Amino acid sequence: MGNKKAFISVYNKEGIVDFARKLQKEFNYNIVSTGGTYKELKENGIEVTEVSEITGFTELLHGKVKSLHPKVFAGILASRTREDEVKELKENEIDTIDMVVVNLYPFEEVSKDEEMSVDELYEYIDIGGVTLLRAAAKNFFSVTPVFSSGMYEKVIDDLYENDGNTTYELRRELAVKAFSYTASYDSVISEQLAKRLLDEQEEEMPEVFNLNFEKLQDLRYGENPHQKAALYGKTSNIKFEVLHGKELSYNNIVDLSTALNIVSEFIDVPAACIIKHNNPCGVALGKTITDAYLKAHCGDPISAFGGIIGVNQIITKEIAEHAVQIFFEVIVAPDFTEEALEILKSKKNLRLVKIPVSLLEYRMAQKYTVKDLPFGTLIQDADKAELTADNFKVATTQKPTEKQIEDMIFAWKVVKHVGSNGIVIAKDLRTIGIGMGQTSRIASIEIALKQACDEATEAVMASDGFLPAVDNIHAAVQSRIGAIIQPGGSIKDNDIIAEADRYDIAMIMTRLRHFKH
Repeated sequence: MGNKKAFISVYNKEGIVDFARKLQKEFNYNIVSTGGTYKELKENGIEVTEVSEITGFTELLHGKVKSLHPKVFAGILASRTREDEVKELKENEIDTIDMVVVNLYPFEEVSKDEEMSVDELYEYIDIGGVTLLRAAAKNFFSVTPVFSSGMYEKVIDDLYENDGNTTYELRRELAVKAFSYTASYDSVISEQLAKRLLDEQEEEMPEVFNLNFEKLQDLRYGENPHQKAALYGKTSNIKFEVLHGKELSYNNIVDLSTALNIVSEFIDVPAACIIKHNNPCGVALGKTITDAYLKAHCGDPISAFGGIIGVNQIITKEIAEHAVQIFFEVIVAPDFTEEALEILKSKKNLRLVKIPVSLLEYRMAQKYTVKDLPFGTLIQDADKAELTADNFKVATTQKPTEKQIEDMIFAWKVVKHVGSNGIVIAKDLRTIGIGMGQTSRIASIEIALKQACDEATEAVMASDGFLPAVDNIHAAVQSRIGAIIQPGGSIKDNDIIAEADRYDIAMIMTRLRHFKH
């Protein structure tokens, strides 16, 4: 046998026997192992040394301590080019270790079990494996760190191509990935323990915020062709399934997320929306999902061209027959009927996306929003605030009718997803005018009212922020708006209430703002 040595200790044993056999038979590696891995290799006819034969210690503390010993770590960390370190190894009868093959206890997977106690979860916090990998990655000049069965073939190929040695380039690549792997592992532990051990106030905004994501897929480009982009996430993220069409773009993913955010506001009633440039151009509720979709499309059929359809129920044949006549980028839904799929697949590039979870689950999945800026990274809770009796206050003498209240609650849920300054005009549980992204609120109101036109009569108006001046009321009066819902909080609230009373417009002040920048 040669002098090269591999330390192998893996929780996930997929492919490890074949990998170890090739290391030994093809490249003359001595193999050192521990516990279950030692037993697995031994039973499969691989000559293997148990780590206790090197350290002189049996496993301690029910197997918690196996490899944490100078004779293991000195063999990994020693510089092969420093004479004093080579001499020190020789004096202490320590062999160098040239490859470390370790994967970690599946902490993230088991932590998904909310019923698991903290004491049980502790048993899945890997200590030795993390330490071994970090040591190997630190000394990648001489040592090959391997932590995934997906790497085995690449390592073997590299050995074949380079006379039984791994290249510096491969070791460097694997070292960077190993440090990312252990950093992500520690991040998940920190996140889960904070969730389970700290009360809500303590964990609300942590002193250190770890963001460690795995690349799920590369994207062709970002918002524009000159920008690189990829989708990152965790195993806990909601998955989507592309049933048909081209690969989703950066902008597609942003828009379909907004579509789902809107329709998930309405769990118990058919809801549909059409998104364009991350803003709704039509939203509606209906007796059926087909009814909701057709009403949403009528909200702004011109802007709907090239948009994204989102619904909270199964796409029907009738929706498909209508949608296939128009250019849409994406349709996202909990599912599609077979007839609908057959019709929609006639459009080669139309992406059909299925969300294989309940929309209630989808709605609760996002915890934070993140914006990376030159000054630092802004992190906030996702906006999940609900309109309740506590912040639902009729401010005017004129009281809204039950129908107006229903329309106002609908409009309020929609305006939450409209770029500020955001205005939604709604009637009969559908949007008839939306104004967004203007630097003055009156400009957004004028855009929304112009779009609503004659339908604005007795409609309701929702504003994501307070109305700052009475000209906002005057614009509503001219279009015969029947009721307004807005946060309030302006220094001119009393003037605005008085002006609404003057024209018999009912107004609700929520004391809840929904800016979306």
